[in-house]
Amino acid sequence: MVYVAGIIGFFGGFFLGQMYLFFRLRNVSNKDLFDDKYIKWKYGLINWAFAIIGSYSAVSMYETYFL
Repeated sequence: MVYVAGIIGFFGGFFLGQMYLFFRLRNVSNKDLFDDKYIKWKYGLINWAFAIIGSYSAVSMYETYFL
């Protein structure tokens, strides 16, 4: 069951990361998004960090409240 909490937290964190990037990058042109490798790496890693933190927090909450 811990795995289910981790997967749900991962997807939830990934979704929150996408929402963050949507608001953060709304004034950046498509050309910059496709051409600038720094933007790809920086914001791509931020989104994965949101996903990992979401997974970790979901597993921590599961262990605290359900075990």
